[in-house]
Amino acid sequence: MITVANRIYVAPEYREEFEERFRNRARLVDGMPGFISNQVLRPVNEGDPYVVFTLWESRKDFENWVDSEEFRKGHAQSGTMPKEAFTQSNKLELHEVFLDSTQPDLKEEPRGGPFKVH
Repeated sequence: MITVANRIYVAPEYREEFEERFRNRARLVDGMPGFISNQVLRPVNEGDPYVVFTLWESRKDFENWVDSEEFRKGHAQSGTMPKEAFTQSNKLELHEVFLDSTQPDLKEEPRGGPFKVH
């Protein structure tokens, strides 16, 4: 199992628009093999990023999503907010789950090395 966290730094005056776009997202990822969940986390401290957090059965499932037509369609709108809406570049993080307190028999995700975005 892996987690993917996309940290997105949104200017305060664009937060409402940013959140509304996620409320109306295409939802194409929801049907992808290996997809478990998607959470969008709102920061409580000024200057902290939003976090788009997804959980996947495996790294391969996530990589298949990134390489899919559904990914391209689902992200077609992601560049439509003005660049001043973002206070800095986003940061994408992948983490391999080796322990989950809710799944004591979890099969540990093998070490996969760095992830390169296209």
